[in-house]
Amino acid sequence: MMTAPLLQRFTPLLFVLLWSTGFIGAKFGLPYAEPLSFLVTRYVLVIGLMTLIALAMRAPWPASPLEALHIGITGVLVHALYLGGVFMSIHRGLPAGISALVVGMQPLLTAALAGLLLGERVSARQWIGLALGFGGVALVVGSKAGVDGAGGEALVHMLIPALAALLGITAGTLYQKRFCPRFDLRTGSVLQFLPSLALTALVASQTETLHIEWSGEFIFALLWLVVVLSVGAISLLNLLIRSGSAVNVASLFYLTPPTTALIAWAMFGEQLSLVAIAGMAVAVSGVWLARKG
Repeated sequence: MMTAPLLQRFTPLLFVLLWSTGFIGAKFGLPYAEPLSFLVTRYVLVIGLMTLIALAMRAPWPASPLEALHIGITGVLVHALYLGGVFMSIHRGLPAGISALVVGMQPLLTAALAGLLLGERVSARQWIGLALGFGGVALVVGSKAGVDGAGGEALVHMLIPALAALLGITAGTLYQKRFCPRFDLRTGSVLQFLPSLALTALVASQTETLHIEWSGEFIFALLWLVVVLSVGAISLLNLLIRSGSAVNVASLFYLTPPTTALIAWAMFGEQLSLVAIAGMAVAVSGVWLARKG
């Protein structure tokens, strides 16, 4: 059995691995459903599963309505805004690599705001690490990303949801660290996904047909995103926010595009150039510096 320190050491690595499979799930599922309809179905299943788990284990609910409100707000930012933005940008035609690069700016944005909002000191070593991480991510996705035939107006149309996702995940991390860093992961997940479901369903009802093609690929992607991402990875993210600084947690997101590229190479045969491999090495070095800062 793993000791607690050993488990804590491997938690960030496991989080990065699970979080990186989100783009793979989108690749499998988005051809069969519109983005927000996909997410509404996902949220319904997550809420049902986590409610059963919370009730069966008699998990504690927040002690006050204010605490529940804070948890709900983090859910809207991290789930409704971030996931909705990423899925919509890919659905509009933005390559997943560029979406990952846009969201990959989160650590720099978090570091810039953490000192002001949370009173965290960001050292020079962390700034260097964050800059290296961003440079590594740019090398990885820049070696394979492109928006062929897209003019300026079309590119802006694709980028707006990705930029909204960047703001959502950044604000969600900072807000949770400031207002509700510790809560029960079982009941907290229910409280995070309920308002996310309400908001996403409202927008989807006004902008989408809500049609889903229930193919085997879609069902696999849906179950993977529900169990592995929405339960497993989100629980690990909450644990990391609880135990580490906002900058340290944010720096892990630099490892998502390189890890996704490796998974895509293993599963779909997508080739990695020497530039991409060099970018992965730079990104890993940057994360190491940022987390040691």
